[in-house]
Amino acid sequence: MSNDFGAGITREDALLLLREHLKNEKLVAHCIASEAIMRALAAKFEKDRELWGIAGLLHDLDYEITGEDSASHGAVSAKMLEEKRVSPEIADVIKMHNAEGLGLSRSTIFEHSLACAESITGMVVATALVYPDKKISSVKVSSVTKRMKTPHFARAVSRERIMECEKIGIPIEEFVSISIKAMSEIADELGL
Repeated sequence: MSNDFGAGITREDALLLLREHLKNEKLVAHCIASEAIMRALAAKFEKDRELWGIAGLLHDLDYEITGEDSASHGAVSAKMLEEKRVSPEIADVIKMHNAEGLGLSRSTIFEHSLACAESITGMVVATALVYPDKKISSVKVSSVTKRMKTPHFARAVSRERIMECEKIGIPIEEFVSISIKAMSEIADELGL
């Protein structure tokens, strides 16, 4: 794999880069799920599916370096990507997915999309895991939205960030439906 992606980065190169920096398979699966939702949202908004997908895939690139340090998470990924000459648009949106920790504010559809997309993955997975078959394809929109109202269920998942879907004009039920469908399409890859 080249150290310099120049004008663009392919999904294959992005996945290699992700696996180079993340060893935790659950975290890799989270990134792949985020990618799927971002691609679905890009299609809805008639945006570049590849660009949005790569941003979803690489959004936690620095997680095993920064961990829970919200003062650097996202910014380290952005710096890593800038050094590899990955699109500044991807680096910027990845930094903005942790806007709160970095003292920034999200304002674009792309930024809000990544924040809510990467957050909903945890709620969908947690919901799937309480089903007898533990399959995403069995998850219903109403089950996810109901569980979102239970603070102790998947307590690490930010409901506030998920609700940013409404800032980009997508009602929560529609967003959950888009997310479940996108994740169902890659369920084998996710092991769910």
